[in-house]
Amino acid sequence: MKDFLKHVLATIIGIFLFGLITIAFAFISIVGMVLSTTDDKTEVKDNSVLVVNLSGQLTERVEENIFSQLRGEVQQGIGLDDFIKGLKEAKGDDKIKGIYIEAGLFSSNSYASLQEARNAILDFKKSGKWVVAYGDSYTQGAYYLASAADKVWLNPQGMIDWHGLAAQRVYLKDMLGKFGIKMQVSKVGAYKSATETFTEEKMSDSDRAQTTAYLTSIWNNITKEVSNSRKVSVAKLNEYADSMITFAAPTDYIKYKMADKLLYTDQVKKEVKQLLGEKADDDINQVSLADMKIDDTNLDDEKIAIYYAYGDIVDNQIAGLFGNNHVIAGKQVCSDLEEMMNDDNIKAVVIRINSGGGSAYASEQMWHQIMELKKVKPVVVSMGGYAASGGYYMSAPANWIVAEPTTITGSIGIFGMFPDYSGLATEKLGLKFDQVVTNKNAAFGSNVRPFNPEEMRMIQAYIDRGYATFKNRVAQGRKMTIQQVENLAQGHVYTGEDALKIKLVDQLGGLDVAVAKAAQLAQIDDYCTQSYPKPTSWFEQIMEMEPTGNYLDEQLRAGLGNLYEPFSFLRTLNQQSAIQARLPYYININ
Repeated sequence: MKDFLKHVLATIIGIFLFGLITIAFAFISIVGMVLSTTDDKTEVKDNSVLVVNLSGQLTERVEENIFSQLRGEVQQGIGLDDFIKGLKEAKGDDKIKGIYIEAGLFSSNSYASLQEARNAILDFKKSGKWVVAYGDSYTQGAYYLASAADKVWLNPQGMIDWHGLAAQRVYLKDMLGKFGIKMQVSKVGAYKSATETFTEEKMSDSDRAQTTAYLTSIWNNITKEVSNSRKVSVAKLNEYADSMITFAAPTDYIKYKMADKLLYTDQVKKEVKQLLGEKADDDINQVSLADMKIDDTNLDDEKIAIYYAYGDIVDNQIAGLFGNNHVIAGKQVCSDLEEMMNDDNIKAVVIRINSGGGSAYASEQMWHQIMELKKVKPVVVSMGGYAASGGYYMSAPANWIVAEPTTITGSIGIFGMFPDYSGLATEKLGLKFDQVVTNKNAAFGSNVRPFNPEEMRMIQAYIDRGYATFKNRVAQGRKMTIQQVENLAQGHVYTGEDALKIKLVDQLGGLDVAVAKAAQLAQIDDYCTQSYPKPTSWFEQIMEMEPTGNYLDEQLRAGLGNLYEPFSFLRTLNQQSAIQARLPYYININ
């Protein structure tokens, strides 16, 4: 009987193990099939048109997620890197005759990113090829991008959003007070407004002044460029914004020279066929940005590395519900930069920064590593939408800094913020605390009581020292005196256009300008570019079993809107460095 049970048990275990192995192989096969469909490169046929679908959000890079692919989710948004590379490839491909831009619900993390994408369209047009745009409706950002096209077409019942720019802040002081929570703040810089979200009820005069300045600068750039493309005066564009032509009759857009024709989709196809010289019953050969991708992971020639650093600056990747956003993890960045420093095939490094800052400690670590990298090969910084506070900290040591006119940068200053939960604990929850200490300051850092004056004095001295270090790093990198840095620091925020005037940046332009400068500094003519960090392979994603893009996080972002960023900060407060170098937590420009 015992032998019988042994055989039965062994059979059951065998069947179980066989099932597990079968499932594993099946899963790997499915993954392989999914990936094989995504890796197939579409052959570009003669007389083709590049179709650019403006939907979702324009981000620095779109990172492929095997788990999303297995769930059958469609990739949302456009990577700026793919957009620029795709248009550059299409420009040089004789089989592609033009670009068709289809506008949808489209947004961007910054107007600087839109400006760079728009410049890519203008560069494509230098080839003599045509660009047309069509949409049922245009968001303001989508229209700014589409206005670079030769023709702008609109649904006969469509809409063009054109209203100007606004920056809205969220203030949580009273809400936190209802829960018995206060934020204790130590900071330097009259313009360092990041903490105001948690300590004030409205904008300070200094924050209002600097916000007005950079909003005006960005809007002036937008209107000037749209004016040049659409042959409409800046004064008229401002008049249109003030009169809210968003709700104008579609025929008025033609009169205002904001659009060229009102068309239905079948009529659009006819127009495109005419541009291609095709007959009415011919099919349109189409390619997408995905079809224009080039695998640059196996290049062995002399390289210029483009390292993408975007998101909040943190010491380490934050785990949990709100930890799925892309971040600049200081330790990982330092490790990556060290590898590039030791790679003899890499002759120069372009660091693409899009960050409003974060941990001052991580910023210092990356500053040091960039200084070490610079000893071996040229380093050029390309600023995206934001390169401010901690983002500027890590930019300062570069040999050369390139920014878009609408980039938000500067904000040289730091702060410390510490929550006081005593009101919540004692008054709301009725908790009582007692303690025994061995030394005078043994209980320092407790968040169930407010700091006393002596503790705040020590914290302020520490913050002041950190600010002095920040100014020293900028002075060293930008070849200024400490006083010169102080005159433009104090947490003051600038656009790239204004930063050029005060020598915080060296040149205006996009990533292509930064790459060209890196090649010049490295004294190389024949080179290729390679993007870093390299994409995480599907096998690595499976092994980590920690997929990015948490579904619940995405739903919270969609539901909370402008409130998501400050609430996500509160959620991860205990995982954040106490000392921060960052912009207001969320600059909402719309």
